[in-house]
Amino acid sequence: MRDLQGKRVAILATNGFEEAELFEPKKALEKHGAEVFIISPDKGRIKGWNHGNWSREIEVDLTVGEAKKEDFVALILPGGVINPDMLRRSREAINFVRGFFDNSKIVATICHGPQLLIEAGVVAGRTMTSFYSIKKDLQNAGANWKDAEVVVDGGLITSRNPGDLEIFNQKVIEEINKQKN
Repeated sequence: MRDLQGKRVAILATNGFEEAELFEPKKALEKHGAEVFIISPDKGRIKGWNHGNWSREIEVDLTVGEAKKEDFVALILPGGVINPDMLRRSREAINFVRGFFDNSKIVATICHGPQLLIEAGVVAGRTMTSFYSIKKDLQNAGANWKDAEVVVDGGLITSRNPGDLEIFNQKVIEEINKQKN
């Protein structure tokens, strides 16, 4: 099951990422042969959040300033309440995300992750889902919000919460497999 061999995927996150929403997609992608890179505004380690407490850490592979969108076939944006709020304050992170949309690359996000897409100005006219508490934020930004486990709109893949990770991961792998490059 190495169908993603040679594919490079970026996961953009910072402190406060929802633990399962980073580690489970990373594990699923690597199981299929993808090379996964943790991208963050700063070097070092970033710390996850799990059930209201700080949790596991992971080493950052590249800073946003070092990463180049053209080196990756897809971008994963985990949620967590803290993570997207911190990332949306970084102009480099916003530009990195926008670059994936400008180049029609796959972007997959879950839970509160779409807050970063709102800040990047890329949700208008898109059909997507998210954690229910940011439904109105997405609608106000022009998105068509659906309550579904996973929604695919072109190269944009969205899910609601960690309970949707199994189908989210399957869709991400499926969409990357559809790519020609």
